[in-house]
Parts: sequence; structure tokens; C-alpha cells
Amino acid sequence: MPTFAAVIVGDEILSGRRQDKHLAWLAGELAERGFSLCWARYIGDDPAAQTALYRETLAGEAIVFSFGGIGATPDDHTRAAAAAAADAPLIQHPEATALIEARFGEAARPQRIRMAQLPEGCTLIPNPINQIAGFSVGNHHFLPGFPDMAWPMARWVLDRLPAAGPRPTRLGVLVPEAREGDLIDLMETLTRQYPAVHFSCLPSYGNARLTGPHIEFCLTGAAEPTAAAMALLREGLSQRGYRLQEP
Repeated sequence: MPTFAAVIVGDEILSGRRQDKHLAWLAGELAERGFSLCWARYIGDDPAAQTALYRETLAGEAIVFSFGGIGATPDDHTRAAAAAAADAPLIQHPEATALIEARFGEAARPQRIRMAQLPEGCTLIPNPINQIAGFSVGNHHFLPGFPDMAWPMARWVLDRLPAAGPRPTRLGVLVPEAREGDLIDLMETLTRQYPAVHFSCLPSYGNARLTGPHIEFCLTGAAEPTAAAMALLREGLSQRGYRLQEP
């Protein structure tokens, strides 16, 4: 099964001036298709740092969605960084150029047409909003920072990948008044007996879902071992006198 990752580009994200929406969306979209994210990176508008990052990740096996930095303003370096990382020249892509000219006419020049300067050999990702294409280099897919454009473009890419097969089973339970330090032995028993089931322990001092201290446990994996692991967890918690709630 392929692995997936995300790169989110922009000083405005790192400074907190804007909140990233892409990571949560991509994680949800992948989950709906039976996939999951294996890592994510945030990076600013630094061309050298972006080039180094993409050079590293292009050498890996993950399918990477990169959001942001492919525009025409001076702080947009992603197109050039992707080309440098792939050791490919940045060219005026004929098809991308034609799309921008068809969309904007004379207003395409001299600025918008720069967004058709792409790494040689890349393939285009259609943009249903304004026809300014994203692009793919190897297993990397470069998209705009605007969600209304980027998300349908990412779906277009995902629709062309092989199906993942059955979606993983995800089971959860809330345990009021639980503290993780009191339950580590039970957690270790569970993860030792069911190593293929992904285990998550999220302690809280109280939130909108449940006031007061509690732990939310989440188990994800193939249906049969995940159900067995959850049964073991529930039994162990009940034996210790904890009251269980559905998440």
C-alpha cells in the first residue's frame, strides 16, 4: 500500500497569520479512501530550504502533496525549488501557457504567464477554478495554497491512483477520570499482543466533548484484530473499575 505525506508552504502559516487547513483535510480525504498520512512538514518561503526538502523527499517513496507557493509573486519559490530538487530546468510549459492565455487573454502577460514556468518533464494537474494548473514531478504533486482550488485538484490526483482496498476499522472509547500513568501496563500488554493495530492514547484535562480528566483511546487496523484489541482494552479497563463511554 502506498504511503502519503504533506508539505505545507508559507511564512504566513509559520507566523500564525493564517491557519493551515490542508493537513486535516488531506488526512480525512485519505482516510475515506483507506489511506493515511505518514508524515507532514511545514516550511517557509525560503527557496534554499524548499529545494533541500524536496530533494530529500523526492528520493523517498511517499506520495507527497505540496500546498502553496506556486504563484507568481516574489515570495512564491515552490516551482523553482521543485525544478532544482529534480535537477530539471524551469521551462515555459507549452500546455500550461496555453491554458493561462485561453483563460486570461491579453491579461495573461506579463505576470500570470509566469505560473506556467514549470519543471521540464512535469505533468499538469488541472485547476477547475481558474485553469492555472498545478503539476506533478515524480511522486510529488504541487498545488496552490487556496483550498477551493487545491482540494479538487488533489482529489483529481487521488482518483487516478489504485484503490487501497478495504478501509481500516477504527474503534474508540472514552475513559473518564483515567490517567495514563495508571494504565501503561495495560497499554503495553495490548500493543504487545496486537502489534499490527495502530494504538493512540489521548489524555485530556477536559474539553468540549467531556469535562474533567479523561483518556480517549483509539485503535485502527484490520477489522478482526482491531475488534479483539478493543475487547481486551475494554475488559482490562472494566476490571480496574473504570466507567467507559462511547466517543
